[in-house]
Amino acid sequence: QLVESGGGAVQAGGSLRLSCTAVGFTLGYTTIGWFRQAPGKEREGVACISSDAETSDIADSVKGRFTISRDGAAKTVTLEMSNVKPEDTGDYYCAGRIASNHAWCSLSSRYFSDWGQGTQVTVSA
Repeated sequence: QLVESGGGAVQAGGSLRLSCTAVGFTLGYTTIGWFRQAPGKEREGVACISSDAETSDIADSVKGRFTISRDGAAKTVTLEMSNVKPEDTGDYYCAGRIASNHAWCSLSSRYFSDWGQGTQVTVSA
């Protein structure tokens, strides 16, 4: 089970740290993606990181503001959000996939099978 935490309300220009934690297993062999969905919009890939942490990708819409990392103990993947904007508002989900290629990650949600319940982020102007 994947569990997201760290969402909340923040003013534009502020920062948030979202965490994706594995419950009952380690994330050691799991590629993790962060996705978000704003009201009335399609789900969007935000960031991903491979299981070996050697590969990551950041969506153009958040590049330079968001970073993704995973801890050495392979329990948590963190999405650091800085200089947030009102358009970053939405429900944020982490998703996992055990991939044979440990250097793989993708911003496409169709490749991920295990999803958390999501955490809400609200950015006010």
